[in-house]
Amino acid sequence: QVQLVESGGALVQAGGSLTLSCAASGVTFSSYAMGWFRRAPGKGSSREFVAAVGRTGSVTHYADSVKGRFTISRDSAKNTMYLKMNSLIPEDTAVYYCAADWSNSSYARTRPDEYAYWGQGTQVTVSS
Repeated sequence: QVQLVESGGALVQAGGSLTLSCAASGVTFSSYAMGWFRRAPGKGSSREFVAAVGRTGSVTHYADSVKGRFTISRDSAKNTMYLKMNSLIPEDTAVYYCAADWSNSSYARTRPDEYAYWGQGTQVTVSS
């Protein structure tokens, strides 16, 4: 059974940094494309794409709103994906979700409907 568990969310001041982690179990980690999405308060049920990494880690993709500030990475030895977030702004406040799906390519997936498995989310709050 595939399980994704996010951690690392917190309350942080604007300009600060956080690193989110997503621990995966029940998967052959190196065979899965991974991604981060977020749901901001008042934005309904839609999940906004943040960053994605292909199964090999060689391909990454970022939303324009986080490009240059966030870095996605993965560690197959630990079955864990990370999102390093720098220069945080209040607009980054959201519940952050990790997502995974089996992949036979190095493509980094950017749409929620491209992922079959989701974590429960971790709250990131950025105060001004």
